[in-house]
Amino acid sequence: MSTLSPHPRAVAQPETDYWFQSRQPLTSLVFVTPILLVYEGGVLLLGHQAVRNGADVWLRGFLDLLDFGQYFLLPILTACILLGWHYTLRQPWRTSRGVLSGMVAESALLAVCLRLILQLEVVFWWGLGGPLSLGCAGAGGSQGAGGVAGLVGFLGAGVYEELLFRLILLSAAQWALRRAGATQQAGTAAAVLLTSLIFSAAHYVGPSGEPVLWLHWTFWFGAVFRFLAGVFFSVLLVWRGFGIAVGAHAGYDILVRLL
Repeated sequence: MSTLSPHPRAVAQPETDYWFQSRQPLTSLVFVTPILLVYEGGVLLLGHQAVRNGADVWLRGFLDLLDFGQYFLLPILTACILLGWHYTLRQPWRTSRGVLSGMVAESALLAVCLRLILQLEVVFWWGLGGPLSLGCAGAGGSQGAGGVAGLVGFLGAGVYEELLFRLILLSAAQWALRRAGATQQAGTAAAVLLTSLIFSAAHYVGPSGEPVLWLHWTFWFGAVFRFLAGVFFSVLLVWRGFGIAVGAHAGYDILVRLL
């Protein structure tokens, strides 16, 4: 799975290099752990007022089907995936505070970049006659949720949507396409497009999904933007690692709600 392998250019770089270290699964785990703890703790404290992310619900539902319904099993499995991935790379078991600080800044910058992409799409659709506003779409779930519950839900979207749609589905699609004979570049590109379509469609599935209104501008605006967001996060996972993808996703969802 090419997603789970270090980028070729990164292998030759020194272990102290930010761009190399920030991609490592162990660093990603340390970086996302506070986000994961705040989300899981927030859901428990908020109780029925909590906004649980859709990807979280689907992953837990799948575990329930396998008779693994323990509440903390999903975050533990998330940590185990990253630890197992790091073990296969044979990289040192250490992280740097400076790297983690840099990842916070990079994630914030990337969140702003995605926000600008949203703005550009607004301008494009407005030019076609669509009466749109910036609040028509978010990359993750928890649309319509406000206050602390909404912010907690955005953190869950950052972790579990990246886990499901990028780390699991994107990697699986890359592997399947390579097995089918696709080159690494073609397989990665096709996997990014396919999983981004799935990511967009997932926001319209289930009782908490948004309505599918084929004749409304806002439906197509949201669907297209979420596809673009899926491509954006997929590229981040491939080139910058899981931690940056999670940070940018959570940061964007919070940014677009606050602004």
